[in-house]
Amino acid sequence: MSTTTTRGVAHPAPAKASQARPRRGLAASTTLNFWLFTGPFLIGLVIFVFVPIVWSVWLSFFDARYTVTPSKFVGLGNYTQILTNGDFTGSLVTFTVFAAFIVPTTWALSLGLALMLHRLRFMKAFFRSVFFLPTACSYVAAALIWKMSLFNGVRFGLANTVLGWLGVDNIAWLSNPSPPWYWLVLVTARLWLQAGFYMILFLAALQNIPSELYEAAAIDGAKPGWQTFRYVTLPQLRATSTAVILLLLIAAYQAFDEFFNLIGTKATWAQTPLMELYKTALGTEQDYGAGSAGAVILTLLICVVTLFQGRIMGFGSGEESK
Repeated sequence: MSTTTTRGVAHPAPAKASQARPRRGLAASTTLNFWLFTGPFLIGLVIFVFVPIVWSVWLSFFDARYTVTPSKFVGLGNYTQILTNGDFTGSLVTFTVFAAFIVPTTWALSLGLALMLHRLRFMKAFFRSVFFLPTACSYVAAALIWKMSLFNGVRFGLANTVLGWLGVDNIAWLSNPSPPWYWLVLVTARLWLQAGFYMILFLAALQNIPSELYEAAAIDGAKPGWQTFRYVTLPQLRATSTAVILLLLIAAYQAFDEFFNLIGTKATWAQTPLMELYKTALGTEQDYGAGSAGAVILTLLICVVTLFQGRIMGFGSGEESK
């Protein structure tokens, strides 16, 4: 090894930097890694989502009874049939009533829970887990608990037991009395299942609000409580509120499990669009063509309502964050 001398002091010569060797193997190809990890998901997405959607649209233009490989083209006949079906159009009214209850109620409850947890100073993680845990429960299991234990219509049910202590007679919750008490059962079941998930969304948004805004509001004379919530917190939650309302509307259109298990398909007074499509496609006639046409109509209706609601809230144009 060569050395150099500076004022009589010997120093070793600097070693030459070794040339970097090209990386080999899987780590060398970013594209290969991308397809390796996302490929199985994309394949499943194509097979179980995109292909059925395209097949359903194609099937809606054919007479498909008892078969999914039809040959008789009927054009818009299936669409005319499903739109003139009073049960299907009536189910859209049922959805409207259900959405009018569940969307604002879930929004208010989840926001209230988020505000409470955000201000909590102790056991925050515990209560966050408790409120979020119902989202892991199956809709079918929750519906059966509500039907067989809480609101089963006999005096041993929890709801009627509590009402009996107050001197109120038993209520047939899941029949069609006047007033229709079944809406209370349906709404409370979905509230219990959904509120925790949207609470987490609101809680994340609350934690991202700068504390300087509250300090500036206090300097300007805003009182803690309603004024601070109205002029600081709520405007900062506009983007999250828009997303939550969109998700709630879509979920309300797709309501099926709790209605099917609590009400059943024989009752005509509380049927959702998906339940009517279920009876059309998988009932005695098994009319897959008309069922597919109804699914396409429902999908387009969801898209229209979603775009309209997003337009009102300014979603996608930057207005939702103001």
